[in-house]
Amino acid sequence: MEQTRPTSINQTVDRIRAAVFYCLGLVRDAVCWGLGMTVSALVALYLRNGLLTSHLAALVLVYFLGGALSWLVMVPFARRYAGHRPPTARFAAFFLALSIGTAVMTAFLFAMDYRWFYARWHAPFGTLVWIFQFLFTSASAVYQFAVLGFTLFLPLGLLCLIAASVYLTRHMR
Repeated sequence: MEQTRPTSINQTVDRIRAAVFYCLGLVRDAVCWGLGMTVSALVALYLRNGLLTSHLAALVLVYFLGGALSWLVMVPFARRYAGHRPPTARFAAFFLALSIGTAVMTAFLFAMDYRWFYARWHAPFGTLVWIFQFLFTSASAVYQFAVLGFTLFLPLGLLCLIAASVYLTRHMR
């Protein structure tokens, strides 16, 4: 009976196990980052108007998903390019990637929510008028997010960003 290579099977199993642990850790950290951005938004809303808004659930969902999805995209991207650089460069890469990624992803989700609300008054899908309506509705939503929504990251979001960048710099594989 011919024996298969047990070392190659063991290596394959070890690689699969490492990939699963990496993905689970990435998802766990993404949930934590999303919760951090949500708490930051809630604290800012509390300080601004005592959480008196009719859209609290939608805002919580947008900020959570914006944070979590940006972590899933930007952290592997930053790890790829931060590589074997000095710790200061890794910190800067994570800081920049998470700050820009979180703002862009949250603005995108805000724009899609905005677009979904105004879709009932827009032209049929795929027409030239629809394209203009989609672009200008999205642009106005991103502008509104930049003016009003971005400030919700500032009470705790900056502290979370610094802490996450330090964490990622120290625990980079």
